[in-house]
Amino acid sequence: MRIVLLGPPGAGKGTQARRLVEEYGIPHLSTGDMLRAAVDADTSIGRKVKDTMMRGGLVPDQLVIAAVIERISQADAKRGFVLDGFPRTMAQAVGFDDLLDAEGLAIDHVVELKADETVLLDRIETRAGEARAQGGAVRADDNHETLKLRIDAYNEQTAPLVDYYLSRNILRTVDGLQPVDAVAFDVVRAIGQDRSVM
Repeated sequence: MRIVLLGPPGAGKGTQARRLVEEYGIPHLSTGDMLRAAVDADTSIGRKVKDTMMRGGLVPDQLVIAAVIERISQADAKRGFVLDGFPRTMAQAVGFDDLLDAEGLAIDHVVELKADETVLLDRIETRAGEARAQGGAVRADDNHETLKLRIDAYNEQTAPLVDYYLSRNILRTVDGLQPVDAVAFDVVRAIGQDRSVM
């Protein structure tokens, strides 16, 4: 079961990825974690991306894809995986699919968590306000301006993947603004449904 979660920042992809890990016993793969692990393990990919990451630069698509392919070849990912935050661009999606095809594999399900931008911006301000009121730490990116920039980047770079995966008949859309348990239920139901009936 190879799953990709799509959705704008703040839509709950990380939360739903954790639910899928519990539901199906497959690993949640984060490209950031994968790249850091490759650097720590001093793999050939790790050596190639180390300097770029140390400078805070963007790792080239081909190296990100190679890191993902290297990670999914590990034993714990043989039964499947949940990808959250990858692919981010059309080039990553196409390159990843080409490499999977070469291995006789394919993405089984892509679930888009649909969420209205205005609601997401309100949510982040509420979360930051509640944290401040309780004397808790507020995440550096928990502010309107940063989230707006991240949403704009998503709309420009990642949103086109919705049509790409829809054309491959593997995309399902779930209302990401429902309560967390309702979203989790709909995600599992979308994954379980036969593609021919969608």
